[in-house]
Amino acid sequence: MKFSQIHHMPYTGIDEAGLGWPISNRRFDGQKAVDLFRTYLDVKAQAEDCGFDEIGSNEHHMSPFGMMPNPNLIGAALIERTRRVRIFQCGNLVPLINPLRIAEEYAMLDVMSGGRVTAGLMRGIPHEYVAYNIPPDESWGRMREAVELILKAWTEPEPFGWEGEHFKFRAVAIWPKPVQIPHPPLVMSGGSQSSARFAAEFRAIMGILRVTDLGQARELIAIYREQARADGWEAGPDRFMVGLPTAVGETFAEAKRVMTEGTRYFFDVLQGGINRAQQIVLRQTKFNAGDRNIRPLDRDQQMKVLPVEERIERGQILCGTPDMIVDQIRRLHAELGHGHMNLIVKIGNMPDDFVSRGMTLLRDHVFPHVRGLGEPAAKGPGQSRPQDRAHASS
Repeated sequence: MKFSQIHHMPYTGIDEAGLGWPISNRRFDGQKAVDLFRTYLDVKAQAEDCGFDEIGSNEHHMSPFGMMPNPNLIGAALIERTRRVRIFQCGNLVPLINPLRIAEEYAMLDVMSGGRVTAGLMRGIPHEYVAYNIPPDESWGRMREAVELILKAWTEPEPFGWEGEHFKFRAVAIWPKPVQIPHPPLVMSGGSQSSARFAAEFRAIMGILRVTDLGQARELIAIYREQARADGWEAGPDRFMVGLPTAVGETFAEAKRVMTEGTRYFFDVLQGGINRAQQIVLRQTKFNAGDRNIRPLDRDQQMKVLPVEERIERGQILCGTPDMIVDQIRRLHAELGHGHMNLIVKIGNMPDDFVSRGMTLLRDHVFPHVRGLGEPAAKGPGQSRPQDRAHASS
């Protein structure tokens, strides 16, 4: 079992429920943000000393939910603070950005790190399209075309032109190219049926970044495996990453208290306005066309009100003492057969010293007991479909 650490770098101290989106940045305090960034970068870099395999950074816009509108800047900072751990960009929101810019910046990070980048190519959530003025109805078309262009830019040895529906470039030959051959390993979201099939099509690691219940997670993994078999290959445990909010304490009472308060801040303050914005986009567009049972507001309301014990039972969170976390991880693996866990170590306004101590407890008392779970990867990183699909002209 491999473990990633992810930290959304939220802005704390607002504590006003019911805010809309975007939240007015008159509440922003520059010196507070400076202090938060310093603390957060220290905590993220601590993942290397605490035995994590990867450090994750992701992209969100116009919200205190996460102060990383460009996670590649955070990735560059972490490269200079680490030597072993992989830099997991989870990741750039592909339909919203110039895909060549993503290809170039990920290639730079891969060179700077000596080949330690894991490349997350994410579709994003509905309100991000409003933030960047991209039509949500174009989401899947832009996603597919951008991913194909990025992979071709990484792997094509000669200059080429690109004439697609959404992107057009006369000549492409990026410098530098990634160090990893044929390219850095890919991670894509698997939060819906369409996303699971898409991730399998590109042989990307599928990240279930938030588990509603174990049945839903099993269904998404089954869809991925089915698509892989249809494409002529078998998906091993190394293709599946499960992301869970995590609170590790000396006692269950401590972990439960911190998880409960962090969850309240997360849903009431950081996520509340975003959820309402998402619902507007989903009602008025075809963002989730073709997928069933996609009700993010209902899902989040359910997670918000459920007791910690029931959320543990449903596989939504990891919470408790180190021994309890070991048992929870073993149970999840027995249910899902995944080979990678993405631990969200700070939820809402969790105290930073609690987060840091929890990571140390994971290193000393959890990881040694669960490393052997899952099968070793059958193939090396960087698997992808052969690049015979690009809408390119040379």
